[in-house]
Order: sequence, then C-alpha cells, then structure tokens
Amino acid sequence: MSKILIVGAGLSGCTLAEQLAARGHTITIIEKRDHIGGNCYDYRNEHGILMNKYGAHLFHTNSARVRAYVERFAEWVPWKHTVIGRIGDTHFPIPVNIDTVNTLCGTTIRTEDEMKTWLAANTTAAAHSNSEEVALSRVGPELYQKIFKDYTYKQWAKYPAELDASVLARIPVRTTHDPYYFSDEFQALPKDGYTAFIANMIRDPHITVQLNTEYTHAMRADYDYVFFSGPIDQFYAAAGYPRLEYRSIRFEIEHLDTDQFQPNSVVNYPSATEPFTRIVEYKHFLNQVVPGKTTIVREYTTADGDPYYPVPTAANQETFALYRNLAAAEKKIFFVGRLANYKYYNMDAAILAALEMADSFTH
Repeated sequence: MSKILIVGAGLSGCTLAEQLAARGHTITIIEKRDHIGGNCYDYRNEHGILMNKYGAHLFHTNSARVRAYVERFAEWVPWKHTVIGRIGDTHFPIPVNIDTVNTLCGTTIRTEDEMKTWLAANTTAAAHSNSEEVALSRVGPELYQKIFKDYTYKQWAKYPAELDASVLARIPVRTTHDPYYFSDEFQALPKDGYTAFIANMIRDPHITVQLNTEYTHAMRADYDYVFFSGPIDQFYAAAGYPRLEYRSIRFEIEHLDTDQFQPNSVVNYPSATEPFTRIVEYKHFLNQVVPGKTTIVREYTTADGDPYYPVPTAANQETFALYRNLAAAEKKIFFVGRLANYKYYNMDAAILAALEMADSFTH
C-alpha cells in the first residue's frame, strides 16, 4: 500500500485520512496550526462554554451517505438553526419570511398566498448576471437595501452588483412563517463538539498527525501521493500567477457577567452603522447552562488574515483557472477542500467531496 501525505487536518483532510487508512494506506497528516479540526475547531473557554474558535458552524445535510458517515464518529443533537437580523432596536428573522416583511415593510401579510402576491408585486425579473440582480428579483428593492446591500459590502468589501450571482442566490426566501435558516432533513450539532468528532475520525493506527508543521515541496519525495487542502495559489506560488483573493474574519471576544446578552445564538447586523457583521453568543448552542456568565463574539470581515472565503468574481475565477490547469497536470498530487478548489463548501459538501475523492483514488 501507499505512503500518503495529507496537508491540513480540517474536515476534508481528516475525512480523506480516515477513508484511505481504512483501505490500508499509511497516512501522515501535517497541520500548520497547533490543533486539528481546521475552521471547525472548538474548545471550552474559561467559563466552560463550548465555542468555535473560527466562527459558528452548523451542520446540515440531505445526503444519506454523509449522515451515516458522521454518525459513526459522534453523537449528534438535533439543532435547527435560526438567525435574527437587527437594525436599530428592531429584530427580524433571516432568511426573509412573512414576519420579516411585516416587520421591515409595515405590511400585515397573514397567509402564504398573500406573501406570494407581495413578492410578485415588489420584485422584477432580472438576468441574474450578478448578486444585486438576484436579490432584486427575489426580495425587491426595499428589502435589498435594508438587509442585503450593506451587509454584503461588509462581508466582501464589494457591493452585490460586483459579485457573482451565486453569492446571494444561496439565500432562501420563505413564503411562510418558517423561521429556520436551513431546510435540510438532518440538522444537528455534535454533542461533544467538532474537535472531539474529528479526533474520533483519525484514531486509526495507520494515521500520524504532526501539528505546527508547514508544508514544503521537499516533503513530496518521502511520499507516494500528496493530498493538499490549503490555498492552491500558495502551493503554486512559484508559478508567478496573480494571487487569489480571499476574505478573512477578525473575532472580538467579550466575556459578560450576565446570563444572556441577546435573544438568539446569531444576530446579524446588516446596516452600515455597525462595522461588524454579526454577534454570536455561543451558550445558546446546545442550550448550555452557565449561570451568570456568557461570552459573545463580534465578527469583522477583513482582507488580511487566514483565508476563509474565496471571493467570487469573474477575475478571480479566471485566475483560478490558471492554477486549475497546473493541478490537472499533476499525477501524484490531489487538491481537496474549499481553499484548494477556490470554492465555498458547506461541511457536508466538503465531507462528500472527500469521500468521493477517496473512492476515485482507490479505483
């Protein structure tokens, strides 16, 4: 069997490691950070609150294969995620539903038919060539201005008109009172956290993990195959192509001597008034009970820092195509995950892509 190097101990890398080790390969995972789990990494803070270090992660899937896979490594607690938006002192549900429209537009919509009528009257057909056109065609100008325009700029440093249509096409619009953010059949959180879940994935004795270890091309000589989950432009830095554009997040943590700061786990701030995009209060997740203490995290999207989100513009896609052509010529190096494929993945999609890559490698 083969000696395989996997670069990155996040969800994609660890799924691959588990699958390939189970097939008899010898796996070494290297990780530049001091922990496994990638951006899913979580920990208990000084008050005993389970927190995600790199932003809230909500697991949801319609894939029977992915669900069966993750349930092998953790006990999952059903959790249907909700998001509240706040403008001034006004709270409203996100995604847009009947209550959102009534709150922000002063309407008195009561039924699904009335909501459909309102949407038909307040939206216009558009070409969907960018995210502004998508939003206007789905929610109309008033909600676009109040909820999406400035929030998108805070998130991407670009207005929706500058971004690929896919950015806001992901945002659902409800014609009912449904307050839930996702509609997937399986929505849950790992009872003991994501770090414990991912640690259970890589317990196979054929897997070795080296933390605080940067990848270098010289390592390739020691392995039969390499699976790389970092930024693809970093891997091919010597090619001289333009760098790809990413957005990062700065987290501002505040501990408070109170039972609860806000009415929901996640509150988005879509207006330009506040510089942060959202506030996350982690003790809401899994209904954690920590009397008299809470921790909130304000999130600021930035250009500098660890890469989180590929920026979906036509120029970036053209640049990525240059790197993709280099990758296609490789025989023993494979690229996996969102940074290597310059594509935003939900967690279930990242797992499924890794499972399918392991299948194709074996075959």
